[in-house]
Amino acid sequence: MSSERRAPLDRRRVADTALRLLNEVGLDGLTLRAIARELDVKAPALYWHFKDKQALLDEMATEMYRRMVAQGSPAPDDTWQERLLKANRSLRAALLAYRDGAKVFSGSRFTGTEHAEQMEDMLRLLTSAGFTLARATRAFNTTYLYTLGFVTEEQGVQPLPGERREGFDLAERARLMADHPLAAQAGRELFENYDQRFEEGLALLIAGIEARYGTP
Repeated sequence: MSSERRAPLDRRRVADTALRLLNEVGLDGLTLRAIARELDVKAPALYWHFKDKQALLDEMATEMYRRMVAQGSPAPDDTWQERLLKANRSLRAALLAYRDGAKVFSGSRFTGTEHAEQMEDMLRLLTSAGFTLARATRAFNTTYLYTLGFVTEEQGVQPLPGERREGFDLAERARLMADHPLAAQAGRELFENYDQRFEEGLALLIAGIEARYGTP
């Protein structure tokens, strides 16, 4: 009989297994039964930790966030513009690390309060720069929602880096939309160069925040 002992089954171990499985099967294929099989336990054992799939997604999103912030702390002398750029770049990278990462993150509720420290730091920087708390919150949240929406659409075309879903061939799209030449040509702006387009969109948002709220 093997003396090897398995790690105890806890929420974090289940979430870690679910995130590894996510890249193989995607969100639709990620079931509690499949995760239990991967962990070599019976499915009912998972219900001691998660009442349903959404509860599991909440823990997965929290674990994704933990891993993101573990990559490093922001520079203390960042301007608020630099901090918003860095925070959203980090979020996009974290979401792109997993198939359907943005869908897992979207609408999930963090199971801990780890995010409060980073939020407090961001809001303190913005309010110190002259923003009211309401405007600081809107600025922070608007860029966050932009990143989440951008990556959701990006992963709809490229589920993982280097992988492209069927149906997004630009030449075929242009042929089908030949009667609408501007819309046909816009395909390259919609479905290619995601890194460049993300940066430009984020810069537009930050410029808009500056113009709308003013800068000290």
